[in-house]
Amino acid sequence: MNPLLLPFRERFAGKPISRRLIICLFLCVMTLLAYIQVKDFSFIKCDDDAYVTENPVVKEGLTWEGVAWSFGSLHAANWHPLTWLSHMLDVQLFQTRPAGHHLTNLVLHVINMILLFLFLGEVTGAVWSSAFVAALFAIHPMHVESVAWVAERKDVLSTFFWFASLSAYAWYAKRPAVARYVWLFILFALGLMAKPMLVTLPFVLLLMDYWPLNRLSGGIPPAMPTNGWNGKRLLQLATEKIPLFVLSILSCMITIKAQRGGGAMVSMLNLSLSDRIENSLVSYVEYMLKLFWPFPMAYLYPLVKIPAWQFVGAAILLLVVSSLALYYIRRYPYLAVGWLWYLGTLVPVIGVVQVGVQSMADRYTYVPFIGLFVILAWGPSDALQGWKYRRIASSIAATAVLAACFVATWIQVGTWKSSETVFTHAMKVTENNYLAYNHMGIAYMDAEKYEQAHFMFKKAISIDPLYSNGYNNIGCLFALQGRLEEAAESFKTAIRIDPNDISRYRNLAVIYSKQGKTQEAEAVMAKIRQLNGS
Repeated sequence: MNPLLLPFRERFAGKPISRRLIICLFLCVMTLLAYIQVKDFSFIKCDDDAYVTENPVVKEGLTWEGVAWSFGSLHAANWHPLTWLSHMLDVQLFQTRPAGHHLTNLVLHVINMILLFLFLGEVTGAVWSSAFVAALFAIHPMHVESVAWVAERKDVLSTFFWFASLSAYAWYAKRPAVARYVWLFILFALGLMAKPMLVTLPFVLLLMDYWPLNRLSGGIPPAMPTNGWNGKRLLQLATEKIPLFVLSILSCMITIKAQRGGGAMVSMLNLSLSDRIENSLVSYVEYMLKLFWPFPMAYLYPLVKIPAWQFVGAAILLLVVSSLALYYIRRYPYLAVGWLWYLGTLVPVIGVVQVGVQSMADRYTYVPFIGLFVILAWGPSDALQGWKYRRIASSIAATAVLAACFVATWIQVGTWKSSETVFTHAMKVTENNYLAYNHMGIAYMDAEKYEQAHFMFKKAISIDPLYSNGYNNIGCLFALQGRLEEAAESFKTAIRIDPNDISRYRNLAVIYSKQGKTQEAEAVMAKIRQLNGS
């Protein structure tokens, strides 16, 4: 049986197919209602331009040249050819009308939700707990960014392959065979070509071996793990996944090269290892808090100096929770599996290797939160075991939680209507968000609102006087206004702050050429050739 069709058997865990269909239909309607307003949204002047609206290759639609570029390009500091191809397909179908691009994200999100429900139901036999996890995944407000932001196509597309790989692995685990493993390998490789965050999947498959697949003790899922497993069996299962780990390592190497080449990876000199570890510890806890109270939410949270009590407290809390989860692993295996899923899948983006200037991001929770959702779905049922009103209380609580998530998601989706709503909201709910001011300035500049743009750029550099992009954008603004001397001074300032960014030199060379300063322009071009190593 095809692993993607694994959950679509006539019955799973004794539950009629009609019940599954009704639940899927309800979850689909709920999700579509929460997100349907995205069909009227525009593109955002942050990454959407690099991925679609100002990307000349993508704007050509699906072409052989575009396919070759997708596999050979490290544009946007990433190697994700399937993501590029999906954007090209959207352009082929919808041109650059944003509605179609937004709806593609939404459809992928709905499919992901269904696959999650069917997978969990198949391997655990707990249909209602599985449905609750899928519902939380579908309408938790922290997942809005992954769905409502066109540039985050890589999130929803890669997660499709994540769930497809999980389903393929469950299929393989039932009766291991080379052909089934090859199918798993292919799906995993495709997922990595959509977004490298899938590098943690082999680790998650080991967690699935413990619970719910119960492969460490040789049981048949769905079953509770026993004391019968040993280190030898664990080594066998880890060895089985070596080809997948090799893929993960290759993906990491390509990603590091792409991030460094694209300037996305923050220099170790700019952010020390201790700073990155402190931010990572605090981010783990802040994400947990946002599971229960996600407000405020913004498209970007700037890095800030963290007080000692926060990262020390975060380290203690993480250690305590980890210890408790492992202590109760035999009795409540989903606690350890869910907790380790959360910790492990966040590793690529938690900030130990800092990519970008954000301290954390809502989109990073798209897959990791599933581990916490599993704990929330299975934990209360065990905690209330034996209470005669357990089902009624659980139903009321679940309904209340989902209703609150639905409202919060609807409100948060509304903040993604346009560049202005996204950036204005970020400036409102975060402090000293110089990046939000800068992006708002770019949006104003594109709209030829030059006075407002200048104010936003000046505000950005007043918050961070060493923000070279701010000076560079002011230079571009002055150039558009014909204020060439002022533009040149702004570009020079940007170069002094960041002397390795070639784009600043190019901008300055253009200004010198327009001013007729041939010698100065040639000197700048020589510097560009030097930086390029030619």
